[in-house]
Amino acid sequence: MQERHADHSRRTRGHAAEAADPGSGQLAGPAGYGESWSGNHADEASNSEPTPDHGSFDSAAGGDPEADPAAVAKAIVYRQLAAAPKSRLQLARKLAERHVPEDVAEAVLDKFEAVRLIDDAEFAQMWVRSRASSRKLAKGALRRELAEKGIEQDAAEDALAQVSDADEEAAAYALVERKFRPGADLSDRAERDKVTRRLASMLARKGYQPARAFRIVGDVLAAHQASYAEELENGYPE
Repeated sequence: MQERHADHSRRTRGHAAEAADPGSGQLAGPAGYGESWSGNHADEASNSEPTPDHGSFDSAAGGDPEADPAAVAKAIVYRQLAAAPKSRLQLARKLAERHVPEDVAEAVLDKFEAVRLIDDAEFAQMWVRSRASSRKLAKGALRRELAEKGIEQDAAEDALAQVSDADEEAAAYALVERKFRPGADLSDRAERDKVTRRLASMLARKGYQPARAFRIVGDVLAAHQASYAEELENGYPE
C-alpha cells in the first residue's frame, strides 16, 4: 500500500510540473503539487473540504471578459488541489459555485482525471486511512462520507477493506477508554446508565452500530468497576 501511495505521488508531481497551453489537452500546474497526496493523513482529513474560493466566474477571471473559461476553471481546480486532495465531485461543486459552464467544467475535470491529478479511488484510500486513524471512525461513517464526496461504491468498498473488524474494535475500545471520566460512581445504577448512554452515543456518532457500541461500553465500564473493587478490597484508595 505504501509503495502504491509513493508511486502515485511521483506520478502526480510529474504531471503537475508539465507546462502547456490550456487548450492543448495537457495540464500546466505548480511543481510539487503531488506533495499534497503524500502529506500527513490527519491534515488531509481536516483540510479535505473545498477551499474557500469566493466570488464569481468573472472575479476568478480577474475581471477579464475575454478570459478563456477553461483556463479559469483549471486555475480554480489547481488552487483547490494545492490545498488538499479532493474528489471529482467536490471539484465539480466548486466550479459550479463559481459559475463555470458545466460543459467546460466537465472537460477540464476529464483532463485532470486523465493524468490522475484527480483520482477518486486513490482519494478514497487516503480518506479512509486518515479518518479511521485520526477520528476513529467505523466503516459505516466512512461509507457515508465517501458517498457524500461522490465516490463510486466499488472504489469505496475497496478503500474500506483497509479497515478490518479487529481494527474497528480496537479503535472503539481505545476511544471509550480515552473518553471515560475517572471518578464516576459506577456502582450507582443511575450514574452508570448516564455514563453508558454518553459513551455509546459517542460511538454511534462514529458509525458504530448501537448493539456493538453498548457492548463495548459495557465491557470497559465493567473492567473499571472490577478494578476499583479490587483496589477497595486491597485497601485502596484510603
